[in-house]
Amino acid sequence: MKISRQEFARRRQRLMALMEPNSIAIIPAAREQLRSRDTEYPFRQDSDFHYLCGFPEPEAVLVLIPGRGHGEYVLFCRERDPTLELWHGYRAGPEGACSDYAADDAFPIGDIDDILPGLIEGRERVYYSMGRSADFDRRIMAWVNLIRSKEASGSVPPGEFTDLDHMLHDLRLKKSAAELRLMARAGEITARAHRRAMCSAAPGVYEYQLEAELLHEFAQGGARFPAYPSIVGSGPNSCILHYTQNARAMRKGELVLIDAGCEYQGYAADVTRTFPVDGRFSRQQRAIYNIVLEAQQAAIAAVRPGNHWNAPHEATVEVITRGLRDLGLLAGDVADLVAAGAYRPFYMHRAGHWLGLDVHDVGDYRVAGTWRQLEPGMVLTVEPGIYIAPDNSDVAPRWRGIGVRIEDDVVVTEDGCELLTGLVPREPDAIEELMAAGRR
Repeated sequence: MKISRQEFARRRQRLMALMEPNSIAIIPAAREQLRSRDTEYPFRQDSDFHYLCGFPEPEAVLVLIPGRGHGEYVLFCRERDPTLELWHGYRAGPEGACSDYAADDAFPIGDIDDILPGLIEGRERVYYSMGRSADFDRRIMAWVNLIRSKEASGSVPPGEFTDLDHMLHDLRLKKSAAELRLMARAGEITARAHRRAMCSAAPGVYEYQLEAELLHEFAQGGARFPAYPSIVGSGPNSCILHYTQNARAMRKGELVLIDAGCEYQGYAADVTRTFPVDGRFSRQQRAIYNIVLEAQQAAIAAVRPGNHWNAPHEATVEVITRGLRDLGLLAGDVADLVAAGAYRPFYMHRAGHWLGLDVHDVGDYRVAGTWRQLEPGMVLTVEPGIYIAPDNSDVAPRWRGIGVRIEDDVVVTEDGCELLTGLVPREPDAIEELMAAGRR
């Protein structure tokens, strides 16, 4: 299961169709990142670069030149080197860039200073995402300045730079059938990992031990890496939104909140579940949990074509505010409480975000100042939560330290939406049953 060469080609063609005549687009690959001394982080390709060609190596540059007679898709990459390949693994080389990744033309990356200025020269417009890499920004400007230095002899520098992000990210926002299959697979693997963690939880188990269960299931499913650092927060840590230390021993009577998702073939899943460490919700925990679950259900019902991006969030705010009022944690008319933002000390984030090659994926949330309308093929998370800080003196002690978030991934369909992560239970009774069965 992967993206085909034909789909990569269609993506490039769609982008080039949006470019102005006599223009060029330049997209560098990600760089290897040093972890410590001579140890590097596992390489992860730049998402825009990957989206357009699938070439998996660093030290590469993708160039698109609509209408170029010798080929519109040009790739600069590392040359083959048997000695270095012995130590670090296979390189495609320019020949492999053409044969395996369908480049029309490919050159050694060491020749880019000699070749790329000639491809830029005479183009009216350069599409490039300035500001992501200071080093590559300087190289781009050096090439343009080289062309300008030769204007007296007839060289024509580009007349305009245009940010590539807007056009490219709009293309990435709506997923193809192949992308949705990969994202569904990421959701299945992630759901199995959360089920495994639920069955492994118990008093005395450390948060990082549950993280290990997640990572094991990811790898077993063919997803070697998480899409983001896993959050495993028990007790008071469930109220810290981006808690990643995962170092505490869990205790009886507490909740544990796990926000974790795998990356499969470059595509992210993003799932959160909250469940009792000892397998049984207390009365207060279940009350808060049921409000969050009702809020998520209302938000998912609002994910359909024609609704705007903010409709699911508005639905969660309404449900959470009413629920907190009914429990006595807020007082007053629901509409007035919503207007005053009285829910924000308990619910301080939005209900979701775009999802795709990046866990917080690209795409504008507003278009011309108004919320974007949802369309089939868009994928988003739905993740309401309630967090009652351990030191919140405005509520009775029995409520303090309860943090609940429920998050799933949904794709907008022609008549509504489809859940990509439904294999992991959400109903509190189903969670308790799974945890009980997993301990037998």
